[in-house]
Amino acid sequence: MKNIISNKVKQMQPSGIRAFFDLVLGMKDVISLGVGEPDFTTPWPIREAGISSLEEGFTSYTSNKGLYKLRLSVSRYLRNRYGVEYCPDEEILITVGVSEAMDLALRTIINPNDKILIPSPSYVSYGPLTELAGGIPVYIDTQKNRFKLTPEQLERHIDDKTKGIIFNYPCNPTGISYSRKELSQISKVLSKNNVICLSDEIYADLTYDFEHVSFPSLPGAKDNVVYFNGFSKSYAMTGWRVGYACGPKEIIAGMTKIHQYTIMCVSITSQMAACEALHVGKDSVEKMKREYARRREFVIDGLNSIGLSCHNPQGAFYAFPSIKKTGLNSLDFAQKLLKEEKVAVVPGTAFGGEFKDYIRISYASSFDNLKEALRRMSVFLKKQL
Repeated sequence: MKNIISNKVKQMQPSGIRAFFDLVLGMKDVISLGVGEPDFTTPWPIREAGISSLEEGFTSYTSNKGLYKLRLSVSRYLRNRYGVEYCPDEEILITVGVSEAMDLALRTIINPNDKILIPSPSYVSYGPLTELAGGIPVYIDTQKNRFKLTPEQLERHIDDKTKGIIFNYPCNPTGISYSRKELSQISKVLSKNNVICLSDEIYADLTYDFEHVSFPSLPGAKDNVVYFNGFSKSYAMTGWRVGYACGPKEIIAGMTKIHQYTIMCVSITSQMAACEALHVGKDSVEKMKREYARRREFVIDGLNSIGLSCHNPQGAFYAFPSIKKTGLNSLDFAQKLLKEEKVAVVPGTAFGGEFKDYIRISYASSFDNLKEALRRMSVFLKKQL
């Protein structure tokens, strides 16, 4: 029974988020500010649509591409929201969350040893998915630029093996987002070098300080972009597992081939609920967004006041404060905070080994929990400083 496990899988590290939160299971009185999941329940009209679909007997497979009415709804949503046209027949694929969509896209475009650029800190799955697809992840450290990728920095990292870039904004874990001008400058560099942009915009509806600009809506960008979005974050539908990818028909066709052999199709119940979300969910999204914005102000002010320097996130529901002044690395900090004060946060190293001076905090938690967590963190910090 030698060499049963592939070398790629052997070398792959477990998710830094999930590995840490295994420690939390079973602990009492822990306030968890870790996992990036809305604390809201899926709005009732969306849940009702899922229930009704079952009562009406919708329990079959759907097209591999997804329910046509959902693809049509996605097409209309993107046209009305961003002015971007995608054909529901050839340019849209419904997937099991954005995670599956990203996996499919990488496997579709990568040839062995193609390079994929990943601005870091980055979401934990991007690098491993690139490696599983046979590519080489190239991380671009953005911490000297307030966690934003610059056109000059991007240009320096492109060579003749660069196939694409995974571009996530608003960003998990920093909450950083980009203006139209900043995106246009990045788009010009990518177009000039024929680099495909895999644009993960799952937090688009949770942008606070300015209107979110979708990457394929930029002049001349659409033909070189695979756009990802879904329902998990903005509609509080994490457990329903519905996402979608939009892009050039050749890429979507390739992704659909892999999808056929691995997943076949997304649950019809979830797809029916997602249709309802696009039709009636706007008010619920705005309500949740206002509450996240309120929590953001409280958490960022609170972190800075207790001595943890933190930039202002422009979207998503994460804060990425510096813990450098404590002298602890992020893993030690997170473990001690959990043990001594029962507050769970994610070590910064989960998002890149060089981010040992940071932790990620999710403010997708009740206001009372956030208030108590900051009080406990203040007590903890006074013992460290």
